[in-house]
Amino acid sequence: MSFSPGSLPRTGIGIDIHAFAPVEDAVPLWLAGLFWEGETGLSGHSDGDAVAHAAADALFSAAGVGDLGTHFGIDRPQYKGASGVRLLAEAARIVRAAGFEIGNVAVQFVGNRPKFSPRRLEAEAVLTAAAGAPVSVSATTSDALGFPGRGEGITALATALVIKTTTPVPER
Repeated sequence: MSFSPGSLPRTGIGIDIHAFAPVEDAVPLWLAGLFWEGETGLSGHSDGDAVAHAAADALFSAAGVGDLGTHFGIDRPQYKGASGVRLLAEAARIVRAAGFEIGNVAVQFVGNRPKFSPRRLEAEAVLTAAAGAPVSVSATTSDALGFPGRGEGITALATALVIKTTTPVPER
């Protein structure tokens, strides 16, 4: 069986890392598309949602259309404070406009908090709706190693699968 390179699925990897905001600059915690009451938020140009950002970056990587900074960088004031869900939805739109369909996105975040498992299904539903494709999320700790282990922030790693379906649609 032979395949043309354009017909094979493509995978991408995304990573996003954010430190918890200093107490004097307290912000709410948005992670995996959810607000986490009573938790210290993450620093960032947008809402700091490392899970949603890693998912978006994995989509961009899979489609070969740049990265998070290319599309939503700090040089773009319209994304200051933007929700990670908004960025993920926009990333999915950009990837589809480039002629790809999204198979799925898988994200794992590394951090000591928040306690994720009670809200996993809620987070997956929000992110799946934003991407218009299945998004799964898992969480782990780093056994007290590195900056996530010291409780200084969160790292998120993501993979995405896309399939070329059409000729790119020009941006308006």
